[in-house]
Amino acid sequence: MTNDEARQLLGEVLGRIAPGTDLDEIDPAELLSDELDLDSMDLLSMLELLHERTGLELPETDAPKLRTLDDAVEYLVLRSG
Repeated sequence: MTNDEARQLLGEVLGRIAPGTDLDEIDPAELLSDELDLDSMDLLSMLELLHERTGLELPETDAPKLRTLDDAVEYLVLRSG
């Protein structure tokens, strides 16, 4: 998975969790929880949706690795190998 593919996937997934999400309007280095007003359950939902879309094993313990958009893109690229 490329950075662009990971970013597009995250945009789709985050759009399901926080309708109206526009990744171009958020700071990729800021916490997603702050930028999109997500709580811990939303972040777990994000992991579940990413797992469903990619088939990658994404344990709940990895949630802190997806705190920002930049972190999440990097994580997905590395996990998809």
